[in-house]
Amino acid sequence: MRGTRRTRLCLAGVMAASALVATPAARAAERTDGHLTDLVNPFIGTQNEGNTFPGAAVPFGMVQLSPDTGHSTGYDYAHDRVRGFSLVHLSGVGCRIGGDLPVLPTTGDVTETDYARYAAAFSHDDEEASPGYYRVGLASGIRAELTATARTGVQRYTFPATRKANVLLNAAQSLHRPVGSAVEILDDHTVRTEITGHGFCRDTGPYTVYTVTRFSRPFTAYGTWDGQDVTPGARTGHGGAYVRFDTTGDRTVEATTALSYVDARGAAGNLRAEGGRRFDAVRHRAREEWEDRLAAVRVRGGTTTLRRTFYSSLYRSYLAPNVGSDADGRYFGWDRRPHRARGFTYYQNWSLWDTYRTQAQLLALLAPREARDMARSVVAIDEDGGWLPKWGYGPVETNIMTGDPVTPFLTTAYHMGLLKGFEERAYRALRKNADGVPPAAYPGVGREADAEYLAHGFAPYVKGRPYAKMGDSDYHHGASVTLEYALADAMLAQMARGLGHDADAARYAARSRNYRTIFDPATGFFRARDASGAFTGPADPARGTGFHEGTAWQYQWLVPQDLPGVTGLIGGTRAANDRLDAFFAYDRLLADPERTAREVWVHGDPYAYYNAATYNPQNEPDLIAPYTYLSTGQPWKTTDVVHAALTLFTDSPTGITGNDDLGTMSAWNVLSSIGLFPVQPGYDTWGLTTPVFDRVDLTLDRSYWPRGRLTVRAPGTSATDRYVQAVRTDGAPHRRTYLTTGALRSLRSLAFTVGPRPSGWGASPGAAPPALR
Repeated sequence: MRGTRRTRLCLAGVMAASALVATPAARAAERTDGHLTDLVNPFIGTQNEGNTFPGAAVPFGMVQLSPDTGHSTGYDYAHDRVRGFSLVHLSGVGCRIGGDLPVLPTTGDVTETDYARYAAAFSHDDEEASPGYYRVGLASGIRAELTATARTGVQRYTFPATRKANVLLNAAQSLHRPVGSAVEILDDHTVRTEITGHGFCRDTGPYTVYTVTRFSRPFTAYGTWDGQDVTPGARTGHGGAYVRFDTTGDRTVEATTALSYVDARGAAGNLRAEGGRRFDAVRHRAREEWEDRLAAVRVRGGTTTLRRTFYSSLYRSYLAPNVGSDADGRYFGWDRRPHRARGFTYYQNWSLWDTYRTQAQLLALLAPREARDMARSVVAIDEDGGWLPKWGYGPVETNIMTGDPVTPFLTTAYHMGLLKGFEERAYRALRKNADGVPPAAYPGVGREADAEYLAHGFAPYVKGRPYAKMGDSDYHHGASVTLEYALADAMLAQMARGLGHDADAARYAARSRNYRTIFDPATGFFRARDASGAFTGPADPARGTGFHEGTAWQYQWLVPQDLPGVTGLIGGTRAANDRLDAFFAYDRLLADPERTAREVWVHGDPYAYYNAATYNPQNEPDLIAPYTYLSTGQPWKTTDVVHAALTLFTDSPTGITGNDDLGTMSAWNVLSSIGLFPVQPGYDTWGLTTPVFDRVDLTLDRSYWPRGRLTVRAPGTSATDRYVQAVRTDGAPHRRTYLTTGALRSLRSLAFTVGPRPSGWGASPGAAPPALR
């Protein structure tokens, strides 16, 4: 997406890191003993606009302490100079944000204040990263190490023997556009900063980050700077500060930096609550936290490379959303005032256009306690600020992307049992959002085209319409917005029905069929309409007019609430399957899956969303598309497409299918590898396809998943033996291509029998996921 953009992989010399699965002999020889954190490669996705970061964080932590090399979102593996190690990064976003307070160790006199000029050279040969830890040797002879707690970043610098070992704290430069900054040296151990900035694709409302940094030993000298003017001995300034140490004896300096979005008191409180431990103790605890998270999923089989890409994806799925409340429970609300979270942890950073499709469901499955608090946090945004978010960064709305992604996000939480105790509060917020638009004074746009959608059944495409507020406009993408609104209405109808709001349920269910209003019988595809109702833009469905980051080819399957209806519009099941085969280049795919994935599906410029008639595995509109075959009587083709797409995930810096979008693409990998996928995002339908591992053991929270464990088996699964012959649930035959959440909760075992050729499993009309009425 533009807020969290897709990008192509580097194709040169990277045809595939490995096959999806090992041969039986190789499988028997490999083991899964040892630390699961050793299987995670944080450098995956750090090259070719993958926009991940290799630095230190704990699951869902407020702090992501990571190197910045000059790339707009932080780190680029192709770079060889570090400007600083800063506190805040989002995994896989496509526009600059964060990078607050870059810190860099240096030696000698402090003469430069621009971090592009004082940046330190480094080599990947002297660099390593693992969950919760990062280390690099700088050309200056300094070794830098990073680790983290939820609200602090901990640094350890090992200097050469010198009387001028410096640590530079740059308050005025960051990844986003700074508005103002202040720095203050409090005593001979402590530096405090206040940094205000805004950015993220287009300028958002400003937000402020407060930090306090405590060093392990006293400075021997210090100073501050404003612009290019460095003042030794000064305690205050607006640009940054340096502190100096004598390392002719003890060469090591440690520092802990705490962060708060509320105020300086919050940063100091976070430092008291989580600081005070030495670096190695913090690093050990961070590793334990990651080990516990990863251990919720144990896989058997597959190559080492496959397991590394899988666990690296699982790791990235836990990087966001992020803790937003301080240790005392206070957080900065969307009304620009402090609030206190009572009985829950407040989270922030909501890439909802992305995460509602995959990551929300994965977290509900594997981290339901945190996912519940995340849902409560989204409801709190409405109750504090007056409206639900669209794409939230910290305490501000960015309005990046379009449609109504918050609805399927929260209805997913409802169907997964995460809203108990505040279902009606959530529903009231969702109904307000679905039936209106925010007031003019509110910074968010909500469902911006709702008036026209409610009156005429579609959101109009209005070329060149001035932006009402910062961010994106639904009017610039009327066709895809209509599909997104209709999807959201379908999911809200199911929640309304479950809560007994029958009249609302009928109203939203009727609106869920509004996708039909933009179907053009002359082209056989969805197409944008202008304000008068006339179809507009080129008739060629590959051109993309009125579709956000995609084309009519790519959006044609984004009607998970009623695929039978879409099939009927296209001309029936046979016509739908023919179109799916063309879309996935299926004949070529069978002949060479990896090459088709890389040379047919991935095409053009990194952000070439348009002028394409084939599957784009690098962007969100197509994430559900491979599972459409489950509804057209050919489920074996879902396996073919999904397994080909999984080859795009490799154990290299280019090994993500585009930006990770706060765990969205990683969650797609994890769920598709397990063989369970949320084919109706916002509801409780899980599509089934062949896992890529012989066995997957999921350890689940008994408070939400009474069985506490689910084992998924697919003995003998391989690149050749990948077709489902039969499925058994707790030993009983299961002939449908999906499971409901309720059925999943009752299971201990889901077993796939696989073979070398497609079978009749799942091909009958009654086997398909149901339409939502």
